[in-house]
Amino acid sequence: MALAGLAMGCIDTVANMQLVRMYQKDSAVFLQVLHFFVGFGALLSPLIADPFLSEANCLPANSTANTTSRGHLFHVSRVLAQHHVEAKPWSNQTFPGLTPKDGAGTRVSYAFWIMALINLPVPMAVLMLLSKERLLTCCPRRRPLLLSADELALETQPPEKEDASSLPPKFQSHPGHEDLFSCCQRKNLRGAPYSFFAIHITAALVLFMTDGLTGAYSAFVYSYAVEKPLSVGHKVAGYLPSLFWGFITLGRLLSIPISSRMKPATMVFINVVGVVVTFLVLLIFSYNVVFLFVGTASLGLFLSSTFPSMLAYTEDSLQYKGCATTVLVTGAGVGEMVLQMLVGSIFQAQGSYSFLVCGVIFGCLAFTFYILLLFFHRMHPGLPSVPTQDRSIAMENSECYQR
Repeated sequence: MALAGLAMGCIDTVANMQLVRMYQKDSAVFLQVLHFFVGFGALLSPLIADPFLSEANCLPANSTANTTSRGHLFHVSRVLAQHHVEAKPWSNQTFPGLTPKDGAGTRVSYAFWIMALINLPVPMAVLMLLSKERLLTCCPRRRPLLLSADELALETQPPEKEDASSLPPKFQSHPGHEDLFSCCQRKNLRGAPYSFFAIHITAALVLFMTDGLTGAYSAFVYSYAVEKPLSVGHKVAGYLPSLFWGFITLGRLLSIPISSRMKPATMVFINVVGVVVTFLVLLIFSYNVVFLFVGTASLGLFLSSTFPSMLAYTEDSLQYKGCATTVLVTGAGVGEMVLQMLVGSIFQAQGSYSFLVCGVIFGCLAFTFYILLLFFHRMHPGLPSVPTQDRSIAMENSECYQR
C-alpha cells in the first residue's frame, strides 16, 4: 500500500503539471476532465470490489464488543464492515465463532485482478508514447516526433532572427522534455517577490483544508450517521459515501463546460462559500436525516471542482511556471492525511456533533486562506500574459507578414 501510494502521488503530481505546462490558459478545462476521471474511478472501484466481498461479519461471535462500543468503531464504508477475516493457509490460528467458508477468503483477490487488468492499458499507452517520442533508453536519441508550441512558433521566424544565442533560454531546448522541477531550483527563485511565495503557501493551505475535508467527510459520514442523534440504519448510512463521491463525479463533469465560461477564481470562491454554508446548514439541522443526505450531495458538488480550479487560477497568476502544481498537490495530499487523523481523534473523544463543528471550522479556514490568496495576488507584480521577449518576436513576425 505504501508503494502504491507513492506511485499514485507521483502520477498525480506529474499529470497535473504536464497538463498545466502544455495547455496553460486552456488548462482549466483539461484539469476538470482529469479530476472527473479521478472521481469516477473512486466511485467505480467499490462497485467492482463489492460483489467479491463476503457477507459474513468479521467480528468473532464470542467477542466482548457490544452495541455501546460500536460508537468507537470507525467504518470507512459499508463493505469494509462486511469483510470476512481470511484464515491464512500457513497458520493454524482460528477465531472463535467463525466457520470458514469454502473459497470465501480467496474471492476478494478477484477484485484486485480486475483492477489490475483495467489499469494494464495505461502503462502500455505510456510506453507507446515514450517510444514515439524517442525517450526510451533502448531507442536512439533523435528529435522527438511531437513539436512543442515554442518550436512551432520558431517555424515562423525570419531566417535572420533564428540565432540561438539571441533567443530566450526556453527556445534553445525542447521544453517538453526538460526537467519538470527545474523551476523549483534555488537559482530560479532568486529575486522572486515575497508575494510569489505567499501565493504558493496560501493556495496550498486552501487545498489542505478542502481536500482534507473531502477525505474526512467521505471517511466519517457513515459513523456520524449511525450515531445519535440521527441513528440511521447501517444499510441506509452506507449509501452516504457513495452519494458523496457520486456528486463529486457529477460536479466535475458539470465543471468541464462551466470552466470554459467562468474564471477559475470565481469557481473557487463559489466552491469555498458553498462548503461553509452547507456545513452551517447541516449543523443547524443536525437532527434531520433528509438534510444530511441533501447536504452530502451539496458538499460533493462544491468540493468537486475546487482542486482543478485552484490549480488553474494559481498557475495563471504565476505565469504557468509549474512549481505551483507541485506545491498544491503536496498540500492537498498532506491535508487528506492530517485532517482525517484529526477529525477521527476529535470524533472519538468529543462525539458525533464535533464532526460538523470541525467541518465548519475547516471550511472557514479555507475561506480565510482564499481571501489572503486574493490579497497576495493583487499585491503580486503581475507579468503580461506573453513574456516581453516572446511579444517582441510576435511583433516582428507580424511586421514580416505585413511586408
